[in-house]
Amino acid sequence: MRYGSFNYCNLPPWVIASRHFNENPQTIEIQGVRENNRFLFAKLNAIPHREERAQFFMDYMSVRFHLHHWEEQNTDAARMSIRNSYMRFLKGWMIDSNSIAGAVLKHWVERRIGISPTYHNACINDVNSDEYYRYMVDAMNGSVHTSAIDSQLDLLYEYCQFELRKFRPRPELFTLFRGTHDAEEYEILEELGGREQIVRLNNLVSFTDQSERAWEFGRTVWRTLVPPSKIFYFSGLLPGSILKGENEYMIIGGEYRVKSMR
Repeated sequence: MRYGSFNYCNLPPWVIASRHFNENPQTIEIQGVRENNRFLFAKLNAIPHREERAQFFMDYMSVRFHLHHWEEQNTDAARMSIRNSYMRFLKGWMIDSNSIAGAVLKHWVERRIGISPTYHNACINDVNSDEYYRYMVDAMNGSVHTSAIDSQLDLLYEYCQFELRKFRPRPELFTLFRGTHDAEEYEILEELGGREQIVRLNNLVSFTDQSERAWEFGRTVWRTLVPPSKIFYFSGLLPGSILKGENEYMIIGGEYRVKSMR
């Protein structure tokens, strides 16, 4: 099973995951997030500078999910909770997308968007497989001591979408690049000729906006077009060094038309 029977979005999972969505993108909204956080987005809209908006967002997250409260505590449970905030999982993804942090982020995509992972330390071909079970164990182990991590990631995605619309009001596609050492192991859905293919990507996957950086990560580099609504996070969204080293974009996967740059 690649897609769930339901999700928490305004569009069904098989639409979001399709190649046709990428060519005719629409807005993806996580159910209830904007409505339940109207104060946040109204305030963000009134702040002119991006850096100030980012700091306000982080402060809001700290208060909304009691992260500031946990910082003041000395118990092991409190330290675990703050360590497992949304920032920890972003940093964990940067180090290793197949880590426990990576499983938590992939599980968010699966639960909210409805697209199942195709890889987590091994290929996942079936939700009844041992590989899927091990992925779920990682996801549960990562989520157990958090303060509503799925809700934190809901807000992070919606904030990312808010910022993308701020500095790029027209919904133009992003040209992004991915380097890989195992291009032949991806599921090829269609050969299009001219070094172009339709491939199925994992439900959350990293790209960069710099082709020369992509070559550092594999002998094959793919170029693809990504709709803004499928960008979960990008370098520079929040202050600090998260994902900045490779100008990284974390994108929601599915079927993508890619062209080999080799």
